[in-house]
Amino acid sequence: MQPVQSTAPAQGPQPVSSARRWAIVVLLCLGMMIAYFDRVNLSMALALPEFVSFFNLTDSDRGELNSAFFWSYAILQIPAGWLVDRYGVKFPYALGLLSWSLISAGTAFASSFSQLIGIRLLLGFGESVVTPAGMRWIRYNCAEHQRGLIIGLYMAAAKVGPGIGAIIAAFLIAQTGWRNMFLILGLGCLVWLIPWMLLVRNNDRELEQASVKADNKPSIPFNTVIRSPVIWGTVIGTFCYQYFVYFCLTWMPSYFIEHRGLSLNSTGWYTAFTFSGMAIVATAAGFVADRMIASGRDPVRVRKGFVIAGFVAASTELIGAVSDSASVALFFAVFSLSGLGLMTANYWALTQTLIPGAAVGRIVGIQNCAANLPGIAAPLLTGWLKEATGSYEAPMQAIWVFLLTGIAAYVFLVRKKYAPGAQPAQS
Repeated sequence: MQPVQSTAPAQGPQPVSSARRWAIVVLLCLGMMIAYFDRVNLSMALALPEFVSFFNLTDSDRGELNSAFFWSYAILQIPAGWLVDRYGVKFPYALGLLSWSLISAGTAFASSFSQLIGIRLLLGFGESVVTPAGMRWIRYNCAEHQRGLIIGLYMAAAKVGPGIGAIIAAFLIAQTGWRNMFLILGLGCLVWLIPWMLLVRNNDRELEQASVKADNKPSIPFNTVIRSPVIWGTVIGTFCYQYFVYFCLTWMPSYFIEHRGLSLNSTGWYTAFTFSGMAIVATAAGFVADRMIASGRDPVRVRKGFVIAGFVAASTELIGAVSDSASVALFFAVFSLSGLGLMTANYWALTQTLIPGAAVGRIVGIQNCAANLPGIAAPLLTGWLKEATGSYEAPMQAIWVFLLTGIAAYVFLVRKKYAPGAQPAQS
């Protein structure tokens, strides 16, 4: 008889099972939501007269506090990407969540404006690992045909998180006060670490090595890519998109309470409606665009169409801003941010369509930095304009200008003929 041949698995790291994969995807989405809980909690507190009075805050101070998180978060995006590339996803993400949760809880003990600024800077440091780690895990543990849906869900979690976080923060403030709200949210979310440490393997670096060996796509020189109008149009468009998002994330609760007369509880629910609507539209728009492309339509035209439609829908915010009717204003607050969701999945996918090959990995770092710089600009500019003019009219007009600039960037710069390596005949 012939000896029995070994049935040991082939060399190389083994992929996770389907059930384990989806369990970790759920954890990644929850981790993203937790990160946004700890971003939006201060925005809710800043809408409280007693909180503003306790720290003796001006409108400019409030804008500075809302932006401080992004001073460190945006700058550290590329270093955080290097960290997870060097040490893997599992332990850097776990340490990041542990640190930012404890830092957020520490807000309960703050007694001065400078302490609040320091806490928000440290919070940005801890949370900087979230997107690089999540995207890296998805890249090396999910098949190509699964990534569109999974990334869509991951990005949807970033929109649902502020909405749910606003409701929870408003409820906890009403029931226990703002100090206990920071403590409960910060410490309670540490429970997430238990399933993360049990389920996630520390093998993504081995998976990366196996992927590199199998990847035969040509690399485009980075200096060629960075000179492309496509990149500059994408960076400008990304900044303009996120400017509106971060206005809603940081100043929208105060706008609802101070300018439209909503209660804190109603503000929490309206904030939830706006971001939940954006999450639903973003997921649906990504799915519909994929189906249109699968049917044979041009990917660039389809993706750009959704991006521009999202900007146009978001521009309806100006209708609500100039209306004397609170109900009209609230409707367009929900409609405009939800409409912006048309571009959420598609503008990331469009970058990969126009810039194939290894250069995309490096460009993502630049694009993600551009996506977070408005977290600094929007709160500061809004606070300065409101203080200088005494109303929300100028801040709302600034949003409209940025949205129109985003449309122009995608119409005139993000074009197939400008893509690195494109043939002259392409348009």
